Amino acid sequence: MSQDTSVLSSAAVAAPQVSIPVRDLLPWGVFGLVLASLLIYFVGAEQGATSLISGHYVHEFVHDGRHLLGFPCH
Repeated sequence: MSQDTSVLSSAAVAAPQVSIPVRDLLPWGVFGLVLASLLIYFVGAEQGATSLISGHYVHEFVHDGRHLLGFPCH
């Protein structure tokens, strides 16, 4: 069995360097932070006196996630 080394050496191609300015990433970071904060609120605190939405629909929807993340709810 012989190996063709010319195929292996021509396959090494340099990857292009891409730089993204922080100014372009900042809105996405803020959006992700707001989305994560809302998720933590709905999973951790949306029940009882702090409820923004009436009824138990949100509580029942995130009930298993609440227990998985260690938030008490009973």
